[in-house]
Amino acid sequence: MKITPGSRLRSTVSSTEVVVVRAPAVDLDLTCGGEPFLAFGPSDTSPAKPGDTEAATANELGKRYADPSGAIELLVTKAGSGVMAADGVELVRKEAKPLPATD
Repeated sequence: MKITPGSRLRSTVSSTEVVVVRAPAVDLDLTCGGEPFLAFGPSDTSPAKPGDTEAATANELGKRYADPSGAIELLVTKAGSGVMAADGVELVRKEAKPLPATD
């Protein structure tokens, strides 16, 4: 799937919704719980289908998730569950950068 920064995506297996913050110029296979993300649509009411959410940790609201290379970054706008991945590589939660010390 071709994604661009600002794209809104939703999971088909949980309530997870994300906004793309950073994306490479190549097509990616973005998944949540083993199933592909779908483009967000206000009239889209298809029910969630079962996926690989039992072994997943929760996707936390307001947290950023990225791949180890930093090429893709997603911001969670609605919490849910399911392992998020890009081309089979699990996206991990980004840690906050420490503020510089002031003297």
